[in-house]
Amino acid sequence: MNTVLPEIPRLYTALAEWLACMIYILPLRKRLKGWGLIAFSGGFLVVQSLFLVLTKNLPIYFWIPCMIAAIGIMFYFIYTSCNISVQEAGYFSVRAFVAAEFVASLEWQVHVFIWQGKQAPVWQEALLLIVIYGAAFAMIWLLEKRHIPEDGKLNIRHRELLSTVFIGAAVFGISNLSFVSSQTPFSGQYAQEIINIRTLVDLGGFAILYAYHIQLNELRTRHELKAVQNILHHQYSQYQQSKESMELINYKYHDLKNQIIALRAEEDAEKRNAYLKKMEEEIKFFEAQNKTGNHVLDTLLASKNMFCIKNGITLTCVADGSLLNHIDVIDICTIFGNALDNAIEYEQRIEEEEKRLIHVSVFAQKGFIMIRFENYFEGELKLEGDLPVTTKLDTFNHGYGLKSIRYSVEKYGGVVSVGQQDNWFELKILIPM
Repeated sequence: MNTVLPEIPRLYTALAEWLACMIYILPLRKRLKGWGLIAFSGGFLVVQSLFLVLTKNLPIYFWIPCMIAAIGIMFYFIYTSCNISVQEAGYFSVRAFVAAEFVASLEWQVHVFIWQGKQAPVWQEALLLIVIYGAAFAMIWLLEKRHIPEDGKLNIRHRELLSTVFIGAAVFGISNLSFVSSQTPFSGQYAQEIINIRTLVDLGGFAILYAYHIQLNELRTRHELKAVQNILHHQYSQYQQSKESMELINYKYHDLKNQIIALRAEEDAEKRNAYLKKMEEEIKFFEAQNKTGNHVLDTLLASKNMFCIKNGITLTCVADGSLLNHIDVIDICTIFGNALDNAIEYEQRIEEEEKRLIHVSVFAQKGFIMIRFENYFEGELKLEGDLPVTTKLDTFNHGYGLKSIRYSVEKYGGVVSVGQQDNWFELKILIPM
């Protein structure tokens, strides 16, 4: 390696990599918390420092494998500390490595400029290290925390990870090329050139990865909004179809009632009377079942109830639909349509038919409209943030049903919560009256 200027002390590099990892770990969802995270973080700093110091004098052909191993240790630190996927851990590891390279190079460039290769007092070196590392990582923290979701989940896919790895590898290779050989078109010949190249390329690499990160967030936000809007329109279309179907069914039931009256006027057997009486009671039950005081809710419940009957699911409802009269039709369709679709989808998996139970209630409580959906639930509820984990394999294109419910509820200043009570899954919605 070129010895035109002294290398960055390995302990400085280890500290930069540790701080960079912490920058990304803090806003993410954690596996380790409290003292467990503190102890594990301290252990990582010790291991990374020992690894970099012990590999300092290895031959040049071990340099790249050692850097890959250092990134591997950073990956293990982030993945073990945070409740994220392997792809997400790899994505943040590359970004942390490039950020660490930039800050370490910046600090050492200032160090070399001030002391020009002379031995500096230890306290001055330490002060410079604290000031530059503190200012640089504070700035990175302020930039990054605004673009990491509250639940800490980015759903990084393979191609996005590969793009990040490619950018990180290119940045590292170009920034350190002069330290390997000065006989290339992209190498510097003098100390100041070499260190300038390294710092500026690392800065450019960090800026590129930061811009790419913002672009991924914007694309993901657009995708999520589009998915939520599609769900809104889908539920509203279902309501329109259900409304037409229910009008036809009501018309047919009206005709059937007239037919029953006509049959009763004729001479008929006792069994026929009993059969006709049963039909009439079922019609009355159907009419009473769908009179909540809100025609949109009546239509939705009737449509979902017909599907439940076909699939052996018992759907019961106690609702004061008049409380929903100030809520937009599309929002009612979104809230009740998605909630019932999710409950029905789960109940269809339960083998024992008598356990396929769904209950809906709408009532006033202390100045709020309480909307509660309950369905029989087996197993343990797993949450990502405040929402259940989607059971679909394609997490990128699924899991938006509850998000669309929350989006609709928040328009009215309401809140959504989910939980489990014994063998019941509960979705509760509170909306100010």
